[in-house]
Amino acid sequence: MPTTWLITGCSTGLGRALAEAVLARGHQVVVTARDVSTVEDLARSHPDTALAVALDVTDDAQVAAAVAAAEARFGGVDVLVNNAGYGYRSAVEEGEDTDVRRLFETHVFGSVRTVKAVLPGMRARRSGTVVNLSSIGARVCPEGSGYYAAVKAAVEALTLSLRKEVAPLGITAMVVEPGGFRTDFAGRSLTQSKHPIDDYADTAGRRRKEHDTVHGTQQGDPAKAAAALIQAVESDAPPYLLLLGSDASDSFRTALDALRTEADQWESLSRSTDF
Repeated sequence: MPTTWLITGCSTGLGRALAEAVLARGHQVVVTARDVSTVEDLARSHPDTALAVALDVTDDAQVAAAVAAAEARFGGVDVLVNNAGYGYRSAVEEGEDTDVRRLFETHVFGSVRTVKAVLPGMRARRSGTVVNLSSIGARVCPEGSGYYAAVKAAVEALTLSLRKEVAPLGITAMVVEPGGFRTDFAGRSLTQSKHPIDDYADTAGRRRKEHDTVHGTQQGDPAKAAAALIQAVESDAPPYLLLLGSDASDSFRTALDALRTEADQWESLSRSTDF
């Protein structure tokens, strides 16, 4: 039976690959982008199952309108995928306040807006899935990506609480942590602080765009990521956390082992604070 997906950020990258894959499987998709002209081709090629909608997730009115359009055309949203976003690289000290607030507004509050917009319909139907895109960066927190890691960590914490809240209502929520995929994330979509500080040249500075040699060589295949995400969503028991890419899987386990080792080293002091 066809389901209806609302996917944010479908103009390029994983969002577009996912929209194409879901449509190819015969499902209905509300394909969105800030510039709707970048996704209208998907609606033209799938006139019965795709609806192109302009959506800036920082705009309350546009979020409400996108969900209303999904309900009017397809009857509701079965799967929400919060994919819209962009990268930001900066040493913590270098981060400009305006840029940092915009990053949080897009990734954190943008996701909250769309989730709150679709939940009334999902609760009424006692079914639905919320998928929030995170990043392995939330786990490994590289130098120069503190702010990006922070927004993704916030999204993950919110999703875990949400998952517990909506599970009794027949709704599930999950996080996806991709590693490096061959998309535009590290190219046009990557922003950075405007005024680097020399003292951070050997830490955060190494991740600036002008020093990045990764773009275009990432090992992750967006089409395979889309297929894996769909498989997880359609499984009988979707996971809370889905890692995508062997690099994400390896990095996750390395970070987890490091945390466990440090917790063990300081366990006596940790326990010494009890009455």
